[in-house]
Amino acid sequence: MEDTPSHIRPVHGGNLDWAAQIAGCSPLALLDFSASISPLGPPPSVLTALTANLGEVTRYPTPGYFRLREAIAHHHHLDPAYLLPGNGAAELLTWAGRDLAQLEATYLFTPAFGDYGRSLQAFNAHIIPSPLPLETALSGYLDWTSVLDQNVGPDPSRCGLLLNTPHNPTGLLIPLETLHDWLQQFALVVVDEAFMDFLPPAEQTSVVNLVSQFPNLVVLRSLTKFYSLPGLRVGYVVASPERLQRWQQWRDPWSVNALAEVAAIAALQDTDFQQATWRWLSNCKAALLEPLNKLPGLSPLPGKANYLLIQTQYPGPDLQVELLQRHRILVRDCMSFPELGDRYIRIAIRSQADNQQLVTALADVLTN
Repeated sequence: MEDTPSHIRPVHGGNLDWAAQIAGCSPLALLDFSASISPLGPPPSVLTALTANLGEVTRYPTPGYFRLREAIAHHHHLDPAYLLPGNGAAELLTWAGRDLAQLEATYLFTPAFGDYGRSLQAFNAHIIPSPLPLETALSGYLDWTSVLDQNVGPDPSRCGLLLNTPHNPTGLLIPLETLHDWLQQFALVVVDEAFMDFLPPAEQTSVVNLVSQFPNLVVLRSLTKFYSLPGLRVGYVVASPERLQRWQQWRDPWSVNALAEVAAIAALQDTDFQQATWRWLSNCKAALLEPLNKLPGLSPLPGKANYLLIQTQYPGPDLQVELLQRHRILVRDCMSFPELGDRYIRIAIRSQADNQQLVTALADVLTN
């Protein structure tokens, strides 16, 4: 029988239609740990703003997105000229890939988010993989500089560097001083900070405030994960005004729809939701890590984001199927990260009750 899309193993998390077929239930009956989206949102303030502005669907968005850029600028204490909203961070990653492809090569830490390869290959970029020592990562520490030093490749001054911090899928942070060093070495550094919002401000290692100092720096941000708005597709990039003017000429007009703009403005202003999210993640992650470490055959990495990468002695795809069929719980296998092989899964952190349900289900599958 020929494969149909519903039978093909998903590349990204959150494919509930595929998982529901495996579980033999409605997608609504699944407990989804595969997509790293906050369980607290969307914020009520965002839903209120959307309801009040439904009339926006009858009008074209303002081409310059002035109100949204002002809201992002206020959030980061930046000049709006350094900001460009996009149809999710994925759209903006495409244009970063185009810039990187103009260089001699792009260094890329692996395992890496699969969309990085798409954006680079779309413009025939030369990619130099930089494999992370995963066994070392299990301890929660990586010498990021030595990972790059082991590569034999072109001079970094003629190359680009594409990375994310917290790193996906390990969840580990790259030290700020290391990022600063790379900015002085590489012709272009693209930093994806899609999960940085999940860290309290005192723990963040964002380089957003370095963009005016380093025109070779591009920072990508997402508004969909922290605020639970993946269906609206809205993100933004922080980069030099000259670079953003060039990107604006490349892309389609009206990349951000009017309701996504309304939602993003309301979300960025909701400081109560931000505080509640930081409290939730701190409490729930600690409460989840303890029982996971006690389960047989599981070794979770102590990541800093709202997800955990777990090494498992049980094949990840088989564990995924068992959890679906026995408990209607969807975790992410890591087969889309070729370097990880079949002995890892990744789980989002959810509410205390949901997390306990996952631990109970894992214990059942691993011990029976």
